[in-house]
Amino acid sequence: MNMDLIPAPVRAGDQGRCGFVLDASTTVTAAPGTESTERWLRTTLGAAFGLPLAPGGEGAARAIRLRVDPSLAAEGYRLTTTPDESVEITGGGPAGVFWGAQTLRQLLGPEAFRRAPAGGGTAAFGFTDVEDRPRFGWRGLMLDVARHFLPKDDVLRYLDLLAAHKLNVFHFHLTDDQGWRVEIKRYPRLTEVGAWRARTKYGHRASELWDETPHGGYYTQDDIREIVAYAAERHIRVVPEIDIPGHSQAAISAYPELGNTDVVDTAALTVWDNWGVNPNVLAPSDHTLRFFEGVFEELLELFPADISPFVHVGGDECPKDQWRQSPAAQARIRELGLADEDELQSWFIRHFDGWLTARGRRLIGWDEILEGGLAEGAAVSSWRGYAGGIAAAEAGHDVVMCPEQQVYLDHRQHGGPDEPMPIGYVRTLEDVYRFEPVPPALSEEAARHVLGTQANVWTEVMQNRARVDYQVFPRLAAFAEVAWSALPAPADRDFADFERRMATHYARLDALGVDYRPQEGPLPWQRRPGILGRPIEGTPPNV
Repeated sequence: MNMDLIPAPVRAGDQGRCGFVLDASTTVTAAPGTESTERWLRTTLGAAFGLPLAPGGEGAARAIRLRVDPSLAAEGYRLTTTPDESVEITGGGPAGVFWGAQTLRQLLGPEAFRRAPAGGGTAAFGFTDVEDRPRFGWRGLMLDVARHFLPKDDVLRYLDLLAAHKLNVFHFHLTDDQGWRVEIKRYPRLTEVGAWRARTKYGHRASELWDETPHGGYYTQDDIREIVAYAAERHIRVVPEIDIPGHSQAAISAYPELGNTDVVDTAALTVWDNWGVNPNVLAPSDHTLRFFEGVFEELLELFPADISPFVHVGGDECPKDQWRQSPAAQARIRELGLADEDELQSWFIRHFDGWLTARGRRLIGWDEILEGGLAEGAAVSSWRGYAGGIAAAEAGHDVVMCPEQQVYLDHRQHGGPDEPMPIGYVRTLEDVYRFEPVPPALSEEAARHVLGTQANVWTEVMQNRARVDYQVFPRLAAFAEVAWSALPAPADRDFADFERRMATHYARLDALGVDYRPQEGPLPWQRRPGILGRPIEGTPPNV
């Protein structure tokens, strides 16, 4: 019996005895270490069914009993019903208890995903015995809020959606050429100037259409603290990303001295209104280093080490043309005894690796940070394919597998003409379900360096929450099962069973108000006819 759970548990049993009843008499008994799950049950299940879920004593019947048993895996749990119509959730740690509560919510039916009771405040299910633990410790989603800003409430909602799918890492892409989204008090122009652009390319960069409405927004430091606290309550780690030394035009538009002033008139630059790889990169100067140390100093205060042990520095798509033309950059290469511009970028990244390491954090960057040599403790997000991740893991570096050919959710879901602004390869729900984060070419020792996997959502053609929903769902459900469950080899996975369970899961997504792509195709208002995308035909290469 798998009870239509997503992601699928390690083991689920049904012996036909009495089960669990949720009604006005149900109480919650919470042992030490389970307080966050106790709060979540009251606010979430309590709201869905209109029940108080009051604190209960040890012997109370019809109770939800929460406890920690360190003999289980840290994020593992055991959920079982008892003869007194209670349910016990035992986790290997606080996070395990929380993931067990997510399973309880699924067992109670789609009604448990509402915000207010639509009918009677009761629910029940039969005898259940679930044992479960995740395959990977890093199960993530990267959300780009730089290309199109998502207001704070939408970010909090996405944290809830991650939690509902037992995903535990939120990679927060906060800066790019098209916008700077986090308040840095010592550098106010980053948000006064860098958070706003005058207009926006509508569709792919080859499109001739523009949206002339100014676009922007940013999170105050208090917003960030709230987002981080909200994630922590849901046992989600947050990985903030400040993209350097490329993807930096928004910062340069705010503080022109950060750019290569001996090559271009950086004072004339504005926040970029187009998409693609931007030539305007940071100058490799001492001033730039001190400036971004100041940024990271404030960032580390906003993202405490227990929630954000990793800090992402980007490091991708940094064209070296301006450095080749810049007398100052060439002088720096000679001064440091470097071979070329690739090593100059490596020096830039290594500087911040040392700086973050000294403050108890770990640097992670896109796989281009391998070029020119990688600092010892740094980790790699392998996005251009598997190759960067394989090279990093074989060299002893930790890796998060997120190859664009497989798990970039901005890529289109169908080859039909109705897909809104179609980008990239077709990646269907089944394609994502058959994604394997650990390539078979990895040695056993190197495979231990694969921390896990994440799906990435770049928002150039996603102007709002509904568009993000359409691209992310339902594929995130398939990705969540890949990241959590111990699945067979890709060709042997039972996609038919997953589809059967999805029939129930769509009802949960409906209750949550998720604007997912229907399997039969986009609804009329989800289409964007006449707006140019960049579809790529054929099967994506396995690189």
